[in-house]
Amino acid sequence: MDWLDSIKWDRDGLVPVIAQERGSKDVLMFAFMNREALARTAEIGEAVYWSRSRQRLWHKGEESGHIQKVHQIRMDCDNDVVLLEVTQLGHEPGIACHTGRHSCFYQRLDGGGWQAVDPVLKDPESIYK
Repeated sequence: MDWLDSIKWDRDGLVPVIAQERGSKDVLMFAFMNREALARTAEIGEAVYWSRSRQRLWHKGEESGHIQKVHQIRMDCDNDVVLLEVTQLGHEPGIACHTGRHSCFYQRLDGGGWQAVDPVLKDPESIYK
């Protein structure tokens, strides 16, 4: 049996994926992978996701240069969520979010509203040309 057959893919053939930074254990981002994206990630050692908005494979960093080197691929106990242990690399190491922040999880519920609590490390206009 192929290792990919152990995964419980959703009806669209996708599995949720969490990217966690190796050293800090910060959760950097959440995305989806299809079978091809996960196989490619395992093959090249860099994160390749399925972009639902673009409807195609998305090699993390293909536009920004902010790639994710994958150290480990793990699966949860229900076989329906994948965890990537990554090192965030690129021109500005440590930026995983398209907003120019370290993590996509930069907003915190505070006083009944969402507050941005993490700084922008680089202006996204200068990252995405």
